[in-house]
Amino acid sequence: MDLKVENGCIKEDKGLGWGKSLPVQSVQEIVRNGYQSVPERYIQEIKDRPSSISSESLQASLQIPIIDFSLLAKGDEHETRKLDLACKEWGFFQIRNHGVQVKILQKMKAAMVAFFELPLMEKKKFAMGANDLEGYGQAYVVSEEQKLDWCDLVALKTLPLEQRNLNFWPLNLPGFKEAVEEYSIEVQKVAEEINANLSILMGMERDGLKRYQGELKQLMRMNYYPPCSSPDLVVGVSPHSDGGSLTVLLQDDDIIGLQIKHKGEWIPVKPIPNALVVNIGDAIEIMSNGVYKSIEHRAITNEKKARISAAAFAHVDEELEIGPLDSMVDDPHRPPMYKKIKYIDYIRQVLARKMDGKAHTDLVKIQT
Repeated sequence: MDLKVENGCIKEDKGLGWGKSLPVQSVQEIVRNGYQSVPERYIQEIKDRPSSISSESLQASLQIPIIDFSLLAKGDEHETRKLDLACKEWGFFQIRNHGVQVKILQKMKAAMVAFFELPLMEKKKFAMGANDLEGYGQAYVVSEEQKLDWCDLVALKTLPLEQRNLNFWPLNLPGFKEAVEEYSIEVQKVAEEINANLSILMGMERDGLKRYQGELKQLMRMNYYPPCSSPDLVVGVSPHSDGGSLTVLLQDDDIIGLQIKHKGEWIPVKPIPNALVVNIGDAIEIMSNGVYKSIEHRAITNEKKARISAAAFAHVDEELEIGPLDSMVDDPHRPPMYKKIKYIDYIRQVLARKMDGKAHTDLVKIQT
C-alpha cells in the first residue's frame, strides 16, 4: 500500500474505496478569523436558502413520531404499529427509553466538542486523504464551483473493529477513543433491534434482514455547525437522503437544526433531551420496494450558538447486491420498483455527486 506525506503527516493513499471529496477551508476557522461577510461559495441559491421554507404555523403544528424503544423491544404491538406508520409516512422518528445511558451520550458529546476545539493544525493531522472520505474535512465536495455547506466534520469507520483506521482517530485526545467506542457499540444495538422489528414488518422472521444483509457495519459522522451571521443565506448540510440502511442521530438537546421534508414542507425536528433520532436510509427503501421511505433532510444554522451532532450510519456489506425483497414484491399488484445494484456501486454513485435530495434513489427506480 502506497504512503504519502500530506500536511506534514503520513497518509495511506488507498482509502475506503467509496470516493473522495475535495479539500476546502474549515468553516470553523472562517468564523474564528472574524469574517466580515459570508463567503460567496457558502451563499446558497435563493431557492435553496432556509428563508424559502414555508408556513411557520404548519411547522409548529407538526412533529415527527416518538417511539418508546423499551416497549418496541418487548414486542409491544402498539409501538410496532407506530414504527410501521413512522417508516411509511415520515421516514424519521425519535426514540425514548433506548437503553443508552445518559453518561454515555454526554461523554460522546464532550468528545466531539473536544475534537473540534483542537487547533486547526492538530485537526489537520486527521485530514481526509486524497482517495478517502474518512477523516476530518467536508464531504460531497466534487467541484471547485459548487456551493458549500456551513459545516466541518470528522468521519470514522467505527464497526466492525477490524475495519477501523486509527490513523484518523485523535488517540492523544483524552477520552475521545473510549467515548466513541462505547457510544458506537451501544447505538449499534439500537440499530439492530430496529432492524429486527423491520424484518417482522416486512413479512420475515426477526433475523430475516440480518440473514440477508449480514452484520451491519457502522460509519460515524461527527458534525460541527459554527454560528453564522446570516443563517438565512447558508445551509449546514444540503438536502439529501442517507444511502445506508438506518441512521441513528445524537444531537444537541437545546438547538433546533435538523429539518425533514414532509409533504413538500420543511419541518424542524424538535430535540427531546437524551432521545435519539432514527431515519430510514436508501437501502431499506430499496429492500422494502418503496414501502418504507428514506426522506430528504437538511441542517440549518443559527446566529448565536455552535451546534454538534453525531450520525451513526448502519450499512450493509459493500459487496451485497441490494434490491426489493421477495416478501415485499407481489406481482402484478406490487411489482419490483427498483433495480438490483451492488451496494458499493450505489454508495459510490451517492458520494460522487453533490448532495441533491432524492436524486440517487431515482436513478435505481424502474421506469414504468
